Amino acid sequence: MAIHMFQQLIDTLKKSPKRIVFTEGTDARILEASARLLAGTWLAPILIGNEAEVKAAAEEVGFNIRGAEIIDPATYPDMDKMVEEMVALRRGKMTADECRAALMKGNYFGTMLVKMGVADCLLGGATYSTADTVRPALQLIKTKPENKIVSSCFIMVREGVGDNTVLAMGDCAINIDPTEDELVEIGLECAKCAKTFGIDPKVAYLSYSTKGSGKGDTVDKMRNACAKAKAAAPELAIDGEMQFDAAVSPTVGQLKFPGSPVAGYANTFIFPNINAGNIGYKIAQRLGGFDAYGPILLGLNAPINDLSRGCNAQEVYSMAIITAALA
Repeated sequence: MAIHMFQQLIDTLKKSPKRIVFTEGTDARILEASARLLAGTWLAPILIGNEAEVKAAAEEVGFNIRGAEIIDPATYPDMDKMVEEMVALRRGKMTADECRAALMKGNYFGTMLVKMGVADCLLGGATYSTADTVRPALQLIKTKPENKIVSSCFIMVREGVGDNTVLAMGDCAINIDPTEDELVEIGLECAKCAKTFGIDPKVAYLSYSTKGSGKGDTVDKMRNACAKAKAAAPELAIDGEMQFDAAVSPTVGQLKFPGSPVAGYANTFIFPNINAGNIGYKIAQRLGGFDAYGPILLGLNAPINDLSRGCNAQEVYSMAIITAALA
């Protein structure tokens, strides 16, 4: 865990405490992370589930969750109001009975708790699939007015190695083959996310080509997306298209892309598609010694994040802090 970065996030949360809802309240990993959060006063966990079952699960694994708010959809006093609001949000696509049935599931119920202001953010996916976490967010939380898509970013951290110890990478998890305009949005959203985690973003649009050295539709897509992103946010350091070595090596960057404000010093990397992005972040994680935090969902009206079903309690705790920092 990147102690320095997370301590900064915790210090910020201490000034403005948040409430985070966990969609899988009986999961042992969620309970362990919640017990750790309850030791502080800056991030209050809300656990979804039958109260007796949640408490029994915590007792079985030996975690003290005294003080945690537990909300059971089956006995929630404002369920009628929640159903009414969900029907309105779905705009005729779901009946009241269908909404009520969906709200018996933690993913939909938790998302509506965020929508109605009971919680500030949500973390799910310990047992739910990514689709089951993202779908309610798209349907109920929806994207910000300025955003057309939901995208994602990984924050990559390696302690004590040079200046580039905290990096941002996107989109490695959501958009399979983004268009030029979608890549513009991905780049700008990743830059915003990077700032939250103390990165002064230097955004590189990556390709197998540097400054026109290669040809092809994918090269054109990255070059054009980069140009549009630079025009949309002239205050940011954005450049491309460029190869990864030109992005991170000052020597190679100067040779291949002289005069670029990004080449050689990039810390925010935009990949042409999900194949490249997913492979890239996992190479950094498995061979480069980076810890990977994400995917962090970008573009929604409230922070909703997804866990890997193979996560451990430490990863739940870390992602809870990251999610709350975005609220």
